[in-house]
Amino acid sequence: MSAPNKALFLDRDGVINVEKGYVHRIEQFQFMPGIFKLCRTAQALRFKLVVITNQAGIGRGYYSETTFRQLTLWMLTRFAEAGVTIDKVYHCPYHPTAGIGPYRQDSPDRKPNPGMILKAARALDLDLNRSVLVGDKESDLQAGQRAGVAHNLLLVAGHPEPEQKRFGTLDQITAWMQSRFLP
Repeated sequence: MSAPNKALFLDRDGVINVEKGYVHRIEQFQFMPGIFKLCRTAQALRFKLVVITNQAGIGRGYYSETTFRQLTLWMLTRFAEAGVTIDKVYHCPYHPTAGIGPYRQDSPDRKPNPGMILKAARALDLDLNRSVLVGDKESDLQAGQRAGVAHNLLLVAGHPEPEQKRFGTLDQITAWMQSRFLP
C-alpha cells in the first residue's frame, strides 16, 4: 500500500486571485503574483493541489452555482496552461445568516469548519500531518487547524518579512516550502 499523499490547500479569493469581493466573472479575476510558481513548486515536491473556498456569494444570490463552475473551469484551464494540475476544487455556498432559502445554514464545510479539508483528505488519501494550507483569513487557518493540517500559513499582503507563519507574498511561501520540503 502506498503512503498517503500530502496536499497544498489553497483558499481562492485572496490567495489564488486578488480579493475584490464576490469575484464571479472572468473579467474580475486577476491571478495573484507568484501563484503559478508556488503551485509548480508544490507539484515538484509531490503535493496534491486542492482549492477550498467559501462562496457565500452563491448563497446570497449574487451569482449561481453554474456561474461558479464556469469560472472555475476557466481558472483550471489557466492553471493547466501554466503547467499546473489542480487535483480538486471544493466550495461551500452556504452562509449561516445571509444565505437565501436552502443556502441559509451553517455548513460543516464553511470555513472555519474543516469539512472541505476532511472531504479532500478522504478522496485523495491525504496525510494532513504532512500538508500545508495557505489562506488569507484567520478562518482559513482555523479550518486547517481543526482538520489537523500541520502547516497553516497566512498570506498578509504587504507583510514585510516571513514570521510566525505569516507571509507577505506567495514568493515567500514558495521559498518557505522549498526550504522545508526539499530533500
